[in-house]
Amino acid sequence: MDTFVQQVINGLVLGSLYSLIALGYTMVYGILNLINFAHGDVLMVGALTAVSMIFVLKAQFPELPGWLLLLAGTVAAIPVCVAVSLIIERVAYRPLRNAPRLAPLITAIGVSIVLQTLAMMIWGRNYISVPQLLPSEPINFLGATVTVSKLAIIVLSAIIMAGLMLLVNRTKLGRAMRATAENPRVAGLMGVNPNYVIAVTFAIGAALAAVAGVMIAATYSVAHFYMGFMPGLKAFTAAVLGGIGNIPGAMVGGLLLGLIESLGAGYIGQLTGGVLGSHYQDVFAFIVLCAVLILRPSGLLGERVADRA
Repeated sequence: MDTFVQQVINGLVLGSLYSLIALGYTMVYGILNLINFAHGDVLMVGALTAVSMIFVLKAQFPELPGWLLLLAGTVAAIPVCVAVSLIIERVAYRPLRNAPRLAPLITAIGVSIVLQTLAMMIWGRNYISVPQLLPSEPINFLGATVTVSKLAIIVLSAIIMAGLMLLVNRTKLGRAMRATAENPRVAGLMGVNPNYVIAVTFAIGAALAAVAGVMIAATYSVAHFYMGFMPGLKAFTAAVLGGIGNIPGAMVGGLLLGLIESLGAGYIGQLTGGVLGSHYQDVFAFIVLCAVLILRPSGLLGERVADRA
């Protein structure tokens, strides 16, 4: 039972991160029918920006508490990620909206490589160690241990996802986003500016990616120019699992994928005496992706985005 509770906690932490990143994929796909494969690298830019800000503040003000440094790093990362995402949308994606679907996909992969290369030139190719900013003392919970950073990830992710649901379902901007997703031409006739809505969607997704990037860097105490690839790929898997284009589906898919990974790695690691387990947890994510694409391509919650007229 202790092992089960511990793996569930670990799975919720992973799943919360995947959900935040998957929301960026699913929101962009819901409006543009575009898979933004550069989204994981926007996360990487946010993490490295936050780490740079933390190092600067730590050198200038060594007495600042860790949580304040982490908050300052997040505040610095969000506008940088939003700016990068808006530039990508305007330069790389907007000219290709009416192009065949393969063209934006190839462009997204190219943008991802460009971002990784630029990050390597700016921050270097070596791993950057991130200082421990939050208390590391374990807290006992039902026989399992959890740290303050893990609790912060779960709680903050839940608050952000609840706020996003309220934004989409209860605000004028949310109605404009849903209208643009249904049919951008008709939404334009109703007074909605599709370009503005699409840009805001990219900005929101980038902000969520920035927060997730800072969380990942703070949790694993490392950042590097390639760190966005695997979380981005798994978040895409989570979006497909839940039903890409469906915001609640991205949240559910992320949490389920995190639990599947954690429980699979924990119990299979025990059964095999440690031969298989955490080192092979990536396999579980892609087994799930293959199974969903074969058995239910629309995802668990289905596709709610109408076909373009």
